[in-house]
Amino acid sequence: MARPGGQSQFSARLTAKRADDSAVRRVMDAVTGDPAADHDLGSLARSAGLSTRHLGRLFRSRLGMTPGQYVEAVRTEAAQVLLEGSGHSIEEVARLAGFGSSETLRRVFQHRLGIAPTTYRARFRSTVTAPSPS
Repeated sequence: MARPGGQSQFSARLTAKRADDSAVRRVMDAVTGDPAADHDLGSLARSAGLSTRHLGRLFRSRLGMTPGQYVEAVRTEAAQVLLEGSGHSIEEVARLAGFGSSETLRRVFQHRLGIAPTTYRARFRSTVTAPSPS
């Protein structure tokens, strides 16, 4: 079953439940708690008390993705929520979700969801406001 508005079937929040390593959990909590913060690999590894290489190995073995891919997934979900429920401009959504620019947001959306943020917002709103058949 397809989800409306080009929504991704992947959820970083659901993936988080599968992580059983406390260091991985700490990193995931930091990212989901503040997606807009600077989450470069070095700072994530320091917060977990691990080397960048070991953190990468743990992420790949526990979650099947790199820390950078996880950060991008969380930021994408944050942007989706903002696009669905706010009137913020695309530039503001990009800033609040942790993307450096609206162009980066657009590029990541296109890559991950196959749709532009403005189109996502329009499709999501049209599915929410469309009357249900009686």
